[in-house]
Amino acid sequence: MKLIGIQRNTKNEKRYNSRMGILYTRVTYIKKAILGIPFRTLHKYRETYYGEIKDCESCVLSR
Repeated sequence: MKLIGIQRNTKNEKRYNSRMGILYTRVTYIKKAILGIPFRTLHKYRETYYGEIKDCESCVLSR
């Protein structure tokens, strides 16, 4: 078993964008894991309807 590893996890989340309104999208989290326990989120991104990969900083969770 590795001491430090990388895990990916994909969830369906509700996001809000000022131009599109409420958006239900799949968000992928890349996390650092120590002994299999997720420790820190390194990056999160989402895929648009057109297949582009975007950073989640462009969407705000609340209005």
